[in-house]
Parts: sequence; structure tokens; C-alpha cells
Amino acid sequence: MKRIAVRNLRLCTKDCLCLYVCPNGATDTENSIIDTEKCIGCGVCADACPSGAISMVPVEYPPQQKKTEKVVAAMNRIAENKAKEEKVAMQLAASSDKPVFSKLMKAVARSARLSAEDIMREAGFMLPQNGNSLALIQQFADDPPTESFPIKEAEELLSSIECNDGGFKKKAKEGVRRYRCKLCFTEFEVEEGEEPVCPMCGAKGDDLELL
Repeated sequence: MKRIAVRNLRLCTKDCLCLYVCPNGATDTENSIIDTEKCIGCGVCADACPSGAISMVPVEYPPQQKKTEKVVAAMNRIAENKAKEEKVAMQLAASSDKPVFSKLMKAVARSARLSAEDIMREAGFMLPQNGNSLALIQQFADDPPTESFPIKEAEELLSSIECNDGGFKKKAKEGVRRYRCKLCFTEFEVEEGEEPVCPMCGAKGDDLELL
């Protein structure tokens, strides 16, 4: 399978070793993006990069395997289990007065969430939970790209999905206050007058941020 080199600009530390080892000059570009037309897929630059910023990726990915209903159902059960693990870990983190243990549980919760997201992605049901994706959906809902764009469905999606990286703030509804948990970063809404309590980890008071 033919592969080409790609550079992760966030990892690149400008060591420039790739410039000297590339036999075809594909890594020597003004914008730091490897020239795929010049790349011959030898992998020398990836081996030489001390920061691991260069990876070899296939030019064409193989077709996705067909998933039977039985497989998808099994993957969903695994994802649900990971979601429960995340909830338990965040509850333990919130209830512990030991910083090290609390930090460990937060790491376990984060790992469980990432595992669940990977499973859902493989099952073909990946939800747009990061801030950039949700902001894009909000933009489309506010300014539809086409006349047939499903605005109502987009708004329902935005109201039902929580941002998992804190990079998106939902529009506040009348008579409703929106909070973000500082412990598990879950965003949730409560009606005015009600005491806000994080539905994920049970945090209250100073552990919550009013959005």
C-alpha cells in the first residue's frame, strides 16, 4: 500500500532534520506542509524526525468493513459501559479530598470517554461533541447554507449534545440558567430558582461555573 508523509504542525519543533534527509525535497516548503506530489513515500523523514511530527499515511484507505447489527449492538453495549465508568470515576473524583486520587479518577474518566467515543466512531455513530463541530452546526442553524437545511433538527441536536472540551457555549433559554462543571466539564441547564447540581458527578456550589 502506497504511503505519503504528513506533518503535524502542532508537534513540529523546527528541528529541520527532515529537510536534509528527504531525497526529493518534499519537506522543504514555505508553509511547512509536506508536498505530497514530490513525496515518494520512503519514510526517511518520519524516521529522522525527533519530535515524531511526521507520520506515514496511506494514499487510499481500504473500504470500511461492513458492520452487522450484532456487531453494532455489541459495540454500543461496550460504549454504554464506558460511559458508566466515566460517571463513576467523576463521582469518585468529586467526593475525594485527596488531590492525587481525584486527579487519577479524572484521568480514568477521560480515558473512558475517549474509549467510548472511539467505539461509537467505529460503530458509525460518532456525535459532534467538540467545540468546533458544535460551533459549525450553530453557524449553519443561524445562517443556513441552503434553503433545505434542517434548522429544527440542527437546533435539537445542539440542545441534546454536550460539548466535551469546553469550546462551545449554548444559547441560553429564557428562564433557564446554564452551568459548566469545573470538575468534569459537563454543561447543563436548570430553571431559575433551582439549585444547580452537575448531573454527571454531583458537584455543587463553587465547583460550577455560570455560563
